[in-house]
Order: sequence, then structure tokens, then C-alpha cells
Amino acid sequence: MAEKIKVMIPQEKVDQRIREMGEQISKDYEGKQIHLICILKGGVFFTTELAKHICVPVSFDFMAVSSYGDKTVSSGRIKIIKDLDDPVEGKDVLIVEDIIDSGRTLSHLMELLKNRKPASLKLCTLLDKPECRVTDIAVDYTGFSIPDAFVVGYGLDYAQKYRNLPYIGEIKFED
Repeated sequence: MAEKIKVMIPQEKVDQRIREMGEQISKDYEGKQIHLICILKGGVFFTTELAKHICVPVSFDFMAVSSYGDKTVSSGRIKIIKDLDDPVEGKDVLIVEDIIDSGRTLSHLMELLKNRKPASLKLCTLLDKPECRVTDIAVDYTGFSIPDAFVVGYGLDYAQKYRNLPYIGEIKFED
């Protein structure tokens, strides 16, 4: 089966929106230090670009979770592959994710991190698929709301491919 990728959101629009999000986050966290938790692997491209546009002090940590494997739909089972290196207690934490669809993974992570007593805990995503939501989760910062399509690029992958595309593309499978 061959894959074909159609541009959904061009690089220029992605870059502009990330700049705008960085400006808003900077205003919202003025006078504070923000602790970004990047959700690996897909979130690394977005987190890095977003951090460049945040004007308050920033620290980083990383988590790796999975609910997809090499599939195009969530398995519904969340597996923590890499936990945080440092405690978040008392920190203003912003989880940075590449995409939210069902909300299961982020709902699970939000509960896990709330129990670690951060000063605040918010959620930021580059892409949101609200029509796919099966759990109630509040997203504080959203780059783009998109329809229910399987997308790649800007950190998002299919079977570990296409993360390096500088745009968001919809993947189609051809026989």
C-alpha cells in the first residue's frame, strides 16, 4: 500500500500560528517561569518552535507515551514509555502535544500530573480534532482545529515516517 500526502496546512501558516501562540503564552505567564513538558516523539518539533517565541523563562522536561503504535487509530491503551526526569511540584506546567483527538492520552496525563502538585497545569496542542473526542478535556492553547483525518508532518508520523515534513499533510493510502 502506497502513501500519498496532501498539504492540509502549509508551513507558513504553521509558523505564523506558533508565533501567535508563543506571544499569547508569554502574556499569560508574564512574571513567571514556565515549565514545558514535551510529549515525545511528535511534540518535539512543535515544542522547540513554540519555545523560541515564548518571552518568559522556560524550562523543559519530556515524557513519552503511546496509544497508537504503528496504527492509524488509537488502541485506547496508554503506555508511559518515559516519565519526567524532574518533579513538577510548585511549577507552572504547560503540557505541549502535537495533536489531540480522542483525548484519552492527555486526560490520563493531566490526572497523573495533577497528583504531582504543580502550581498550575495547562495544555497546549498544535492540532486538535474536537469531533473525535471521547473524553472531556480542556485545551488551553490550540494551534489549529482540524477534521478527522490522519495527518503527518511537523513531528506527526505514520509508522515513524514523515515527522520531518515542514507542513501538516493528510495521508491517503493507495493500493
